[in-house]
Amino acid sequence: MTLHHFVLILHLLAATIWVGGHLFLAVCFLPAALKKKDPHIILNFEKKFETLGMSSLVVLIVTGIWMAYDFGVTYETWFSFSGGFEKVVSIKLILLFCTFFCAVCAQFYVIPNLTPNNIKRMAVIILSVTSIGVTMLVLGSTLRYGGI
Repeated sequence: MTLHHFVLILHLLAATIWVGGHLFLAVCFLPAALKKKDPHIILNFEKKFETLGMSSLVVLIVTGIWMAYDFGVTYETWFSFSGGFEKVVSIKLILLFCTFFCAVCAQFYVIPNLTPNNIKRMAVIILSVTSIGVTMLVLGSTLRYGGI
């Protein structure tokens, strides 16, 4: 097994946790929270998932950048959109920034003021981050064929 393959396995395991956790939240917990208008259902999940989820996100960022460099997509070519790999890496970086934006909004604006009356704001963030994660997963799968 090469070092690149090992890094890919770490990346895939972290993606499984990150995307799987958000899918689980969006499919299993969010509908119940919306139906009951109970933000604690979401907050309890987030509390239990946060350490593992954030650790997985850090692993995704580190291994993603590592593999981008392995593919010759260095800092200088980020956002150049010049080839298949550059397009995928650039779009995934943009989506990472969108995820960060969602996290900042959730942590500083939505969660501190979360009530049964505004639980839909949290639902929008959850569905956004979940959709972004699935999109990043699909984009990553295209690298096997040279990107997009």
